[in-house]
Amino acid sequence: MLDFVKYYVFDEKHKAVAVQIPIDDFERIENVMENFGLAQMMDETEDDERLCRDDALSYYRSAVDELES
Repeated sequence: MLDFVKYYVFDEKHKAVAVQIPIDDFERIENVMENFGLAQMMDETEDDERLCRDDALSYYRSAVDELES
């Protein structure tokens, strides 16, 4: 389990409504989530057809172009 400092934010009724954490801790959590998501995607696509290098690069470039437009 990740250890990190949490600062609770309370509303006027003293109900906890948010948590603040240091940016370094947030970035560690983000990294864990990205790695988990990548691992899940790899598991889900394990049986999918593999692309050759040229086809994979072409697919990647078209995806990047689509995101940038």
